[in-house]
Amino acid sequence: MIEPTIALARKEPAAAAAIAIAVIGVLTMAGFFFFQYALGYPPCPLCLEQRYAFYVSVPLAAMILLGRSVGSSRKVLMLALCAIAAAMLWNAGLGVYHSGVEWKWWPGPTDCSGALPNFNAGGSLIDQINRTRVIRCDEAAWRFLGLSLAGYNVLVSLALAAVALWGAFSIRAQGSSSVSQ
Repeated sequence: MIEPTIALARKEPAAAAAIAIAVIGVLTMAGFFFFQYALGYPPCPLCLEQRYAFYVSVPLAAMILLGRSVGSSRKVLMLALCAIAAAMLWNAGLGVYHSGVEWKWWPGPTDCSGALPNFNAGGSLIDQINRTRVIRCDEAAWRFLGLSLAGYNVLVSLALAAVALWGAFSIRAQGSSSVSQ
């Protein structure tokens, strides 16, 4: 099983990188939806923002596979992989920032205190306050081996950025012969 995978990676680096990004990205998305809906950990505003890179990168990885199958130029494939790498590096930086907020190394954004109810809407002020659920960015809802979900996002994002860059540089190193076959 490993030998055919390595052979595919050497022969078709864009396809191998896109497959890895798509699979790991979908698994990561399944993970954050599992934590949100099955385990009941609602995301804070920074958590929601960290999802954007996956919402962009997974479909782009699928488009790389489609582009590869219809003979897209290697420049287009390299540009798409570089875009994924940039999105994942940005996401890793955002995850580091979020982790630092959770560890109280620096202050987080002010909107991470949750949405405020409209106190002008009428009704009981106490009931409105009691119904308000605050999802804080500066409190890690879950940790494993000392890392929060933001910390694991950093690791996954860096790994996917490395895979995307490997794919882009492999295409460049191979030249146009492997892409036009």
